[in-house]
Amino acid sequence: MKKISVVAAIALLATSSMIAKEVKVGVIMPITGAVAAYGQTAWAGIEMANRLEPKLKNGDSIKLILVDNKGDKVETTTSATRLVSDDKVAGLIGAMVTGNTQQVLQIADEKKVPMIAPAATADKLLDRAKYGARVTFMDSFQGTSFAAYALKADLKTAVIVIDQSTSYSIGLAKAFKKEYEKNGGKVLKELKISSGDKDFKAIVSQIASLNPSLVYMPFYHPEASLVIRQAKQIGLKTQFASGDGVSNDTFIELSGDASEGYLYTDAFDSSNPPTNRSKEFVAAYTKEKGSNDIPGFTALGADSYFLMIDAMNRCENPEDRECVNNKIKETKNFEGVSGIINIDKKGNAVRSVVIKEIKGGKAVYKDTVNP
Repeated sequence: MKKISVVAAIALLATSSMIAKEVKVGVIMPITGAVAAYGQTAWAGIEMANRLEPKLKNGDSIKLILVDNKGDKVETTTSATRLVSDDKVAGLIGAMVTGNTQQVLQIADEKKVPMIAPAATADKLLDRAKYGARVTFMDSFQGTSFAAYALKADLKTAVIVIDQSTSYSIGLAKAFKKEYEKNGGKVLKELKISSGDKDFKAIVSQIASLNPSLVYMPFYHPEASLVIRQAKQIGLKTQFASGDGVSNDTFIELSGDASEGYLYTDAFDSSNPPTNRSKEFVAAYTKEKGSNDIPGFTALGADSYFLMIDAMNRCENPEDRECVNNKIKETKNFEGVSGIINIDKKGNAVRSVVIKEIKGGKAVYKDTVNP
């Protein structure tokens, strides 16, 4: 009798192994190139999330397929097409910056594949998309949240420096300015740069002559670090601030002590884990990396993975792309690493914003703004 039970158990196990399958999820990230810091930190979160939750509830295992888009739009389109057509992925995560994420969205819609963006914040990103969603906030909320914080901190005059070559910078600057002026702030001037610029002497000289209490620079870390280093060279001590485009250690490394006191908006602060999943993730990350200083993009990368898995678990067939897409957009009160996330019918995330300040070469929690 005992022998029969053992044989039956082995047969059952073998049958289960045959039924369980491998579900592929494609990840498109800038692992090299100008914005590699974003992709590397987000990928670290996705990998960690996969190690913490490698299987679906039905026993299927999740296989991640990472492709480096080098931060390039053409590479992004090629990567997304290959993942869908050749690798037959059930879902996509990526890219990072708004322009590249738009390329992924285009392929996702054409091929009807559910896609989650970790960090793209442009307000209109998902207006026409049918198969896209995101776990980060929109520029309108990020910008208005920081404007409210700035005024509360008595920073009532501002110069806005805009990267005219990115929709991210233009959208964030517009949202900040509208809220700032509506509530009594005065924008002294708007200055313009372009991605890739290196010499900002004229910019910092103009800022110095205007003497604002705040300089708001909603663009990416390579240019932001150069601006503040060149500002320090002329002794300019105005308060500088950005959006989540500087949310990485590379910004601090490039800026050196010029980053001291810098303010920026982010999606997560590991010293204030907002959910049980946050606490579990911070504990696992700290054990593996030896540090509990977790970048916001790492948390957002993890949330992109966890949300995709959560939606798959709510479908009878996790490879049913239509079902997964619908379940993503039905998500309410999702307990993510970065906080509680609600997804609206367009795929936008309704969630909180964190304000941080750089002190002693570290990002320090300042405040949380809830929707």
